[in-house]
Amino acid sequence: MANKGNKKRRQFSLEEKMKVVEAVDSGKRKGDVAKEFGITPSTLSTFLKDRAKFEEKVREASVGPQRKRMRNALYDDIDKAVFAWFQEIHAKNILVTGSVIRKKALNLANMLGYDNFQASVGWLNRFRDRHGIALKSECREDNDRLISGLGIDKVNEWHAGEIIKLTADYSPDDIFNADETGVFFQLLPQHTLDAKGDHCRGGKKAKQRLTALFCCNASGTEKMRPLIVGRSANPRCLKNMPSLPCDYRANQWAWMTPDLFNEWLVQVDARMKQAGRRILLLIDNCSAHNMLPRLERIQVGYLPSNYTAVLQPLNLGIIHTVKELYRSHLLKQILLKLHSSEDQEKMDIRQAIDMVAVAWWSVKRSTVVRCWQKAGIIPMELTDSDTEAAASEPDTAIEKLWHSVAVAACVPNEVNFQDFVTVDDDLIISQELMDAEDIQGAGPGEDSDEAGSEDEGEALPQQSKITITEAIASVQKLRQFLSTCVGVPDAIFGQLSGIDEYLMRRVTQTLDSEITDFLQTK
Repeated sequence: MANKGNKKRRQFSLEEKMKVVEAVDSGKRKGDVAKEFGITPSTLSTFLKDRAKFEEKVREASVGPQRKRMRNALYDDIDKAVFAWFQEIHAKNILVTGSVIRKKALNLANMLGYDNFQASVGWLNRFRDRHGIALKSECREDNDRLISGLGIDKVNEWHAGEIIKLTADYSPDDIFNADETGVFFQLLPQHTLDAKGDHCRGGKKAKQRLTALFCCNASGTEKMRPLIVGRSANPRCLKNMPSLPCDYRANQWAWMTPDLFNEWLVQVDARMKQAGRRILLLIDNCSAHNMLPRLERIQVGYLPSNYTAVLQPLNLGIIHTVKELYRSHLLKQILLKLHSSEDQEKMDIRQAIDMVAVAWWSVKRSTVVRCWQKAGIIPMELTDSDTEAAASEPDTAIEKLWHSVAVAACVPNEVNFQDFVTVDDDLIISQELMDAEDIQGAGPGEDSDEAGSEDEGEALPQQSKITITEAIASVQKLRQFLSTCVGVPDAIFGQLSGIDEYLMRRVTQTLDSEITDFLQTK
């Protein structure tokens, strides 16, 4: 009789286990799934019981899809730091060999205080297996061509091949681009020259900056709610303000991180699932975008490394327009303060995110479409009127506004409005694990409430709470003021009526609640 104990036990990779679970989720009978994959019912039950572990590993991208065991590394923090560094290097299309990884691992181990760690060949093999890394030999000629500069042949090749495959199953309404930009939100025009070229890796300047994530579709019909990343987790100016025109998050350096980006992605994916939609999201290869979660309704497409300057729609004028509009609003506030002889106060985070949101929603559809067209991603034509409207944004009135502020604030003659707009275009917007300073900055305290939980510096004056009666009275004053002006668009009065209606509903709800409470006490 054959000895059943000698039967070789089959091991399944994480990818195979997830396929089994997905087959059950699709509605197939468990017995049929077991037969299809050649497993016993008990093994199938084990896969289903452990599905949460599989999904977590996939979301964290902490193991490769071909991995058959999920045991963590002995030095788990070293493993994570090396993998984050590898992702950053790989995204830049830089050739990485095993010896380079071992050397980097030793350097990171020393920084993290591990004297006994040895980056042996065995450790390297286990590291590769854990993360599904294949160190294939790359053509040095191709790699040099990628990092040597922008090549028109490479751009044309991508337009003719990869992008056609990515967009084939999607309409312009369902093709999106997301990108981040840094903003010195407190910067005044007279300080433009001092801030020019400052990458803001940290320190005092981190208190004066934000990172903003924008996302819009190719048809210009949908712009998603902005995500703003600041340094303070609980700014004083945002207390008792549950409704903001954007999503606000924080970390020590006001940078985008993989955790924050993935949280945003999961929320977008949930909205698309609820709406019954599937979308294509085009993003670049920055370090915050390299370890994505498992998504059901979003297909992610990466733009070619080193070519986002000519292929990313948000980089081709959309973000620039947002900054023009933001800084034009800032100039208007400065001019009002100068005319009223009031002291110039620093912009706080609440004012900044309000103005960023207003600027974002004010970007015209024609501007969005023009930038997608310029990227060559969708073949969409603009009419002459649309092109003319896009080219005139923002209008020439801003130049007059700039001149008035520049004269009053003694802005140096060599600084113009576009210098003021582009001053923070080169700000670092994501964490790069490339040196000791960055490794230390990636410690466990980075995203804690203690790291910038309050605005630093002088205490801000306590603002009195505005009552709903005062808010209604303010709307009435605005209506009276506009009635004395000439040529006010009907849409403005319509917006005031909408605000008035909303406030009156709040009053009614408050009264109903008070009456209910009164009756319950009787």
